[in-house]
Amino acid sequence: MEKKRHTHIIRSVDEGSIAWEMGIEPGDGLLAVNGNEIEDIFDYRYHVADELVVLLIEKANGEQWELEIEKEEWEDLGIGFGQGLMDEYKSCHNKCIFCFIDQMPPGMRDTLYFKDDDSRLSFLQGNYVTLTNMDDHDVERIVKYRLEPINISFQTMNPKLRCRMLHNRFAGEALKKVDVLYGAGIEMNGQIVLCKGINDGAELEYSIRELTKYLPHLRSVSVVPVGLSKYREGLEKLEPFTKEDAKEVLCTIHLWQEKLYPKYGLHFIHASDEWYVLAGEELPPEERYDGYLQLENGVGMLRLLYDEFKEALEEAEGDACERELSLATGYLAYPHIERLVGRAREKFPRTIVHVYPIRNDFFGETITVSGLVTAQDLMAQLKGRQLGERLLIPCNMLKADEDIFLDDFSVRDVENALQIPVHVVKSGGRDLLEAMVA
Repeated sequence: MEKKRHTHIIRSVDEGSIAWEMGIEPGDGLLAVNGNEIEDIFDYRYHVADELVVLLIEKANGEQWELEIEKEEWEDLGIGFGQGLMDEYKSCHNKCIFCFIDQMPPGMRDTLYFKDDDSRLSFLQGNYVTLTNMDDHDVERIVKYRLEPINISFQTMNPKLRCRMLHNRFAGEALKKVDVLYGAGIEMNGQIVLCKGINDGAELEYSIRELTKYLPHLRSVSVVPVGLSKYREGLEKLEPFTKEDAKEVLCTIHLWQEKLYPKYGLHFIHASDEWYVLAGEELPPEERYDGYLQLENGVGMLRLLYDEFKEALEEAEGDACERELSLATGYLAYPHIERLVGRAREKFPRTIVHVYPIRNDFFGETITVSGLVTAQDLMAQLKGRQLGERLLIPCNMLKADEDIFLDDFSVRDVENALQIPVHVVKSGGRDLLEAMVA
């Protein structure tokens, strides 16, 4: 039998599983399922869901086994593959004027320089895609497998301007893929990275108006300010937004929310938390966030933190235990964390929490989010400060599921430098209160 083009090496087989009973072993190659070549994890899951499954397996010695398996529908075979996608990640070939990866200093770990633009990661992990690195086959698979929601980086609905912003002459044409997804009823979310003097003002108004045509399948669009690091040599000159700029952006967004909500039951267009902090305006109430559809984009994170903390505090039984600890965060969240700590003093009067905003010297002072705080800045700015018995840091300062900061220092390195235990706190308000009064 002719060998298929895609061979996926099996890395693990669960003991006692169907695959284990059929004699499948780590190191074997999966060639096909029910006669279908398997491109990635979505093909695999789709075809092995049947009650009758025929696997084509290539053993380490080159033998090919055709295994017929009867099982329950959707029953797992117990096979694990080395990569989550069973395929290489698709990288981005744009040179977007706002791309933060292009603003990274040299010498950091290789994975930080990889630009993914993979629609499959959009479905699995919530990543945003530009559509320019997708072909018709990719769009067809999204529709076939219902890979939704798909998160799309629009930036602008002006095709000519989009080509300029992404430095890709096909970027405007790529927007037509949204029409296909909309026609198939695929749920989507969107993002606009706003650059001063480029896609704001009248261009932002135009983009919002055009994007509303995709309601209700396009359920939300976030507007986030461009992040500008100090490593922009050789890149297009971009200016930071001012307080007055932020107020203007919020005015535009709020007017559209008021117009759209009565008709669709969605506020649709949302401002990230940075705009409210920069404008000096209060955060919107919970109901304005439509169920927090854009939390990962920093839309409503501070509101959710505040409300969860307040609820946990109301339920908590206060005490008079003596505690002294410190908490480090970015400048964006600092005033809100300070406010929460102040509220906690009412029930925990003998708990002292020193809240320290960490200035981002590594990337530049205009970067204010805690997720881009490095261990170097943390150690330098907290050295010699009053820290108490432990230091709390938010989990978004670290690499996912690891204790490594962006600059490759570990939590242990920080503990050794500051001579204090470091506790990593999950993102919820309840988690913060529990960590404070533990």
